[in-house]
Amino acid sequence: MMDGEPMTSQQYINQIKSYLFNQFSLSEEQVSEMLPSFITTLSGHMASLEKAFASGNLEVLGKTGHTIKGAFLNLGLADCAEIALQIERRGKEGDMSADYARLVADLREKVDIIADNH
Repeated sequence: MMDGEPMTSQQYINQIKSYLFNQFSLSEEQVSEMLPSFITTLSGHMASLEKAFASGNLEVLGKTGHTIKGAFLNLGLADCAEIALQIERRGKEGDMSADYARLVADLREKVDIIADNH
């Protein structure tokens, strides 16, 4: 994978599996059993983030950014969590200059890739 090239679904899944194995000493069977639930939860958080963005309420957007940031961190997806952190901080600060549409779209793209084939 070249710099700037998006990760594939399988690369994200491998990253998540590796993180769960290393951080929580889960077996491959346990991870495989839990992964669909994690992805469903992540997709639900993404839908909540999009709803918060559509509402125009920056405080709610910031709080929802915090929630999805935690979900990404629980899966070892620090790059995604960094985008969510920008949404969280800037939303809670009431920063009207932030490009929330781009940030939310970037996360939607990553969540869609992660959820592909699951």
